[in-house]
Parts: sequence; C-alpha cells; structure tokens
Amino acid sequence: MSVLSDRLKLARESQNLKQTQVKERTGINNKTLSGYENGISVPDPETLTKLADLYDVSTDYLYGRTDKKHYYELNDKDEKDIARQLEKILSGMDSRANLNFDGEPMDETTKELVKAQIESNLKFAKQMAKKKFTPKKYRDNTDT
Repeated sequence: MSVLSDRLKLARESQNLKQTQVKERTGINNKTLSGYENGISVPDPETLTKLADLYDVSTDYLYGRTDKKHYYELNDKDEKDIARQLEKILSGMDSRANLNFDGEPMDETTKELVKAQIESNLKFAKQMAKKKFTPKKYRDNTDT
C-alpha cells in the first residue's frame, strides 16, 4: 500500500469514523473509499481536499510530504521556547513566599495542576500565533 492509502485509513480511524459515515458526510461511496484506502485508486484533488477537511489533516500529510497534520503544529524549537517560558513563570511564582490558592498555601498537587494549565495555555497561544502569522505561501492550502 502507498503512504496515501495508509494515511487515509489511519486518519479515518483516528476520527473513529466508519466508511459509511464518511459516505454520509462526503458523498463518496464505500467502494470508492475502500479503493482509496487499499491503494487501488487515487482520489482527485477535490475529493482529497474533502477527506482532509473531514479528517482535520492537511493534504500534504495525506500525501506523505510531511508528518505534521497541520502547518501550525509545534516543532522542537517551539517546545523549547515554551519550556523556557514556563520555567520563567514558575520561578517567578516560587519566589513569592505568600503564593496562595483560595486563601491557603498551594500544595504540590495544586502546583502541578497550575503548571500543567500554564503549559497548555502557552502551547495553545503558540499554535494560535502560528495560525495567525504564518504567511499563506508557507501554509498547505487546505489549512486556513
């Protein structure tokens, strides 16, 4: 099988969709979809775009040109930047002896929850910035 057929099937399964559900949402009949997923036939660009939109991936990912499902996914540099920012924020929190939660000093569990939420927010903000500020020529045309 080809990368395209493997990724079409994997993307469908990762969305927990059956071929009949894909048919209902896209109008692509089961036999045709099965042909795509088994490497017997290749979807035309319009059909591939429909499938990429349904599966929430880029066409470049489906073709195997990239392992990133979206152009705005975080890379290693982004992860390192976020780790530095998180460390800076947490060290600022630790330097305050009177850091409280609901009037009580934070226990270790609460500190870990706060850390996880801050990290999640930093990642989300980085992805949104990449979405907003990545020039169109560097985006896959299915990710808008």
